Amino acid sequence: MLWAQLVMALTLILMISGKTPLYITAIVGATVSGIVAGFPITGDEGTTIVSMVNDGLNPVIADMAGVLLFIGIMEKAGFLDAIIKKIIYVGRKLGGGPGVCTAGGIAAGVIGALTGFTQPAITASVTGPAATKLGVDANKVAGVQAHAGHLGNFGGFTHPTQVAVIATAGIGFGMINLIGTLTALSVFAISYLRLKREEVSKRIELSKEKIDEIAASLEDSEVDSFGKAIFPFIVLVVGFAMGYPVFIVGILCSLLVAFLGGISLFDGEKAMLEGAKRVATPLVATIGFLFMSSVIENIGLPDLLSVWFDPVLSVAPIQTMFIVSALAGFVTQSKGASAAIVVPFLGIVLNTGVDPLTAAAAAAGPAALMQYFLTGGPVAALATAIPVVPGSELKPANKFQRPSILGGLAVLFVITLLMGIIL
Repeated sequence: MLWAQLVMALTLILMISGKTPLYITAIVGATVSGIVAGFPITGDEGTTIVSMVNDGLNPVIADMAGVLLFIGIMEKAGFLDAIIKKIIYVGRKLGGGPGVCTAGGIAAGVIGALTGFTQPAITASVTGPAATKLGVDANKVAGVQAHAGHLGNFGGFTHPTQVAVIATAGIGFGMINLIGTLTALSVFAISYLRLKREEVSKRIELSKEKIDEIAASLEDSEVDSFGKAIFPFIVLVVGFAMGYPVFIVGILCSLLVAFLGGISLFDGEKAMLEGAKRVATPLVATIGFLFMSSVIENIGLPDLLSVWFDPVLSVAPIQTMFIVSALAGFVTQSKGASAAIVVPFLGIVLNTGVDPLTAAAAAAGPAALMQYFLTGGPVAALATAIPVVPGSELKPANKFQRPSILGGLAVLFVITLLMGIIL
């Protein structure tokens, strides 16, 4: 197991460095690590390489396909153009291109917080092209959009690890959601300010006339009513909130778009399949990164991290919980997978007599932030926004995200530090 852990550590270092292909490095490194650990490639019982690959076949893949089918026919009907015009108007009030993509990311995060399904591609397909037309680099647009996961995971009400942490700490929803929302908004704010500073340094100036010109380029949209365009989107969100399968809801809402837009079912199906072609990148990212997360868990790397930090609990329990959660999110790239480390460790921290709310924030928050640091997140995150933001690529987009994620982590550290003193 020691050699397997060293191979995985090297894999993570290579992925951080950006010197090797991201997906190939993750998949090959995880496979080699699993083989070195002694797991058979296949078999009828126990953990095998095949079973860990199958762990990457997450149900969210079907969810992504349903959303992308919907996006495809929304484009065909011209509904997205109508929505873009409205978002351009609102976004420019916030601050031009940076305002547009920030508004889109926060909107996706709010949807995720309320429905348990944070999918930045839903709004990125609208705000992505608009923000790039307003002068923002496509990679940075995608990066800002994918900050939505922080808000959905840490500010929301349904994430399994969030629920487990709240139950373990014996607290209720409310204050921890407020802390999560403030932390996530700080990440958005940092990225927004970085983009605005870049506008000044590069002298990117868009006059009102230029912005109006961009908006006018969408005047040939076949949809006159914003209400008509937004209605299928609202139905989609309501479907998420009611707990219906996202793939089925996406198809039904696509049929609604076809009806409202006067599109034949044959043309509608063609447009839907064009949208589904975009699932290639997130499909590979999801399977590859979750496979790696499964190997990481099975070679005992999370348990090793817990043992390392045990001696310092008596000195700084909240800070220790904070660091363990951050490392768990970083290593597993999943707040869900982090539960195996975070929840048991939270129980140990609570036994030291610390404030439960503070301990819960230190347990849930860092993992929710750092799960996106290494690759932008394996599920429903950056990889799903890339296909709908023209000209963007995962590695540079994730590179842009990292300083803002660390900034949000620092904000949360200060919040928990002050809570530890006051409470």
